[in-house]
Amino acid sequence: MGKISFANSNNNTITMSAVINFPDGFDERKSYPVIVVSHPGGGVKEQTAGIYARKLAGEGFITIAYDASYQGESGGVPRQLENPHIRTEDVSAVIDYLTTLSYVDKARIGAMGICAGAGYTANAAIQDRRIKAIGTVSAVNIGSMFRNGWENNVKSIDALPYVEAGSNARTSDAEGNGYATMPLAPLTEKDAPNEELRQAWEYYHTPRAECASAPGFATLRSLNQIITYDAYHMADVYLSQPIQIVAGSVAGSKWMSDDLFDRAASTDKSFHIVEGANHMDLYDGQKFVDEAVSVLAPFFRTRLSADAAMTRAAE
Repeated sequence: MGKISFANSNNNTITMSAVINFPDGFDERKSYPVIVVSHPGGGVKEQTAGIYARKLAGEGFITIAYDASYQGESGGVPRQLENPHIRTEDVSAVIDYLTTLSYVDKARIGAMGICAGAGYTANAAIQDRRIKAIGTVSAVNIGSMFRNGWENNVKSIDALPYVEAGSNARTSDAEGNGYATMPLAPLTEKDAPNEELRQAWEYYHTPRAECASAPGFATLRSLNQIITYDAYHMADVYLSQPIQIVAGSVAGSKWMSDDLFDRAASTDKSFHIVEGANHMDLYDGQKFVDEAVSVLAPFFRTRLSADAAMTRAAE
């Protein structure tokens, strides 16, 4: 395990910060499967992405948890930009870097993400065929969430004022008024509309998981890209890789995992429901995370095996 940095292949002025984890007995002369782990919107690699990356490394994989461009310890200005198109491309940029490492098997690359990171992972896999297997935990399609609400009870057209707000923020930013921001999770406990999102506040803003590099907000200008983004666009045609979806039975966000399962073209797709878990429980609740990993590890082990890679090569 070690912290690394590398130039983002999509924008070489941005340096990406990441933590790479190695399995027990790692030998750099050998070749290993790798899993790219993407963090939630507003999160960083030291939080839930790091938990899953370490646990999956313990199952025999090289794993890498990274900070998105403009966030955490990665470079880029304006800070806290949450442009979903860039975040999707970040997944492929990390893979670009990994393919330069001699001990990474280019035919055995997997990717997973948590929350919005899961949506970005799915979107990356739709357009990047180097990703051979996909895992999602508490998946969020960030565009759908902002358009339709946490529990899918808002009409898309009702999000038009958010597009207006993002547009106006860009004008204000250009006039030199400082970058306007918006919360990605409740910034105070009293802002939370329900217990599940109160836990989101607790996660990001109390000792439960707070991190100095994860302030919990994004630039308001990000709304222009977020509202019109669909992480699952063309999934019914191109998301044909094996996919393992994990979601909590009482998660308000579960409908976005259901949507991904329904829309994915893959004929090798599975949905594991963690009974009694909400969205946030799967971030750091030990028994819930352990259950998720107990499903994800054998999934990736099978789909990223040497035999599976040989079969794909022969097809």
